[in-house]
Amino acid sequence: MSTHYGSKINKLISEWPKGTVSTVCYLRSRGFSRKLLNKYKNSRWLAPLGHGAYTLFNDRVEWMGALYPLQTQLHLDLHAGGKTALEMKGYAQYLGGKIKTVFLYGRQGTKLPTWFKRHEWGVEMVSAMTKLFPKGYKEGLSEYREREFAIIISAPERAAMEMLYHVPGKVSFEEALLVMENLSALRSPLVQDLLLNCNSVKVRRLFMYMAEKHAYPWVAQVDTSKVDFGQGNRSIVANGTLDKKYKITVPRSSGEEPV
Repeated sequence: MSTHYGSKINKLISEWPKGTVSTVCYLRSRGFSRKLLNKYKNSRWLAPLGHGAYTLFNDRVEWMGALYPLQTQLHLDLHAGGKTALEMKGYAQYLGGKIKTVFLYGRQGTKLPTWFKRHEWGVEMVSAMTKLFPKGYKEGLSEYREREFAIIISAPERAAMEMLYHVPGKVSFEEALLVMENLSALRSPLVQDLLLNCNSVKVRRLFMYMAEKHAYPWVAQVDTSKVDFGQGNRSIVANGTLDKKYKITVPRSSGEEPV
């Protein structure tokens, strides 16, 4: 091994955050040709991860380490949010154990690379490419550190609204209400800003309905008169009863007649 060859791979390995993926386009932008990367692969310094990405040889990489290059190298408008972010922050203790489903949120049209979609990460991946919030809207995002790297995830206020986006499909009404039970210390100014920028009437209604049901102190600091809750009734759960304030169907209490 030449001194130049050795120093180059040593520098690459020393700067590579353990537990992460690196994309070929990023590595090439740093001066590593495909030929050189192939040499590193054959020398068992690097291991290919599908087409277009590498990991350090024998390194353990999980979904967070795969999300890392999507955010930092490919600069995709993408983050972990919803129920996943709430689990990561400890607001869904009742679920116990490891995260089983990872909810990713991004703008409509965001495309995930093939190596990411085809690899088995040991979790169910749910990608929600939506217009839930305006393009470029960064309020309610935070940094989450894992080992030698950090990723962007939703803060609890935004994560709660993202979770409600999936009710009643991927997340049941009852499960969302149970998770919301832990959100007693949300920041009302951020909640206000998120409600004003959220593009889903269903999410705005569900969020305030559940928050008021739990009677959190911060609810009184949210000015709902400025929030557009839309018109007409919305069916959220089948055979439910209509909440007259937010005009959504919610699970019936014992003895109530369905709508």
